[in-house]
Amino acid sequence: MMEILLLRLPGRSLDQADLQALRQQIAMDAGAGAAIVRGYTAVEHVETYVYLSPDERSAERSVAALRAITGRLYPQADARALRLTTDRPGASAGLPAPWHYIVETDVLADAEQDFNAWYEEEHLPGLASVPGSVRARRYLCDAAPRYHACYDLHTRETFGSPPWLAVRASSWSDRVRPSFRNTKRTMFRAVEESR
Repeated sequence: MMEILLLRLPGRSLDQADLQALRQQIAMDAGAGAAIVRGYTAVEHVETYVYLSPDERSAERSVAALRAITGRLYPQADARALRLTTDRPGASAGLPAPWHYIVETDVLADAEQDFNAWYEEEHLPGLASVPGSVRARRYLCDAAPRYHACYDLHTRETFGSPPWLAVRASSWSDRVRPSFRNTKRTMFRAVEESR
């Protein structure tokens, strides 16, 4: 499965110019290589998440190389590798997705099998099917929290809408959630449209 790099920048708010400069620096360090760079700023506090994935035309670009370049540019960043496990188009696939909701969590070891089944069979497909959901993805992270789920949304109102809340209100959800540990939930706004 595809691996990408996530830079978590607490206390920093990057803008379009910052992301463009990052793209240019990666391209210069890579020669002809490039990376797809998507940035999101937190809505309720100052923090930026930047996802970097090797451009399909630059197969030699690895997450390790991206980590080395970004480590020089943003030494204070929390850089982590994410491995894609699930990618579902949403009910509103194809629409712009300026909102990006993330749930990062660990889970108790004895509940991990149930947790993963719940995410794959009920929770992620259910939230992807909500009108206004553009895409739902799930990753495994190389650092804690280990699980990273993200939802690209057409409107912020999608989050908290009656269909969204109905998916969250299942008996399976009620059984699994108490096993969450080290959980962080964040609503982000896209710095710019994904390239």
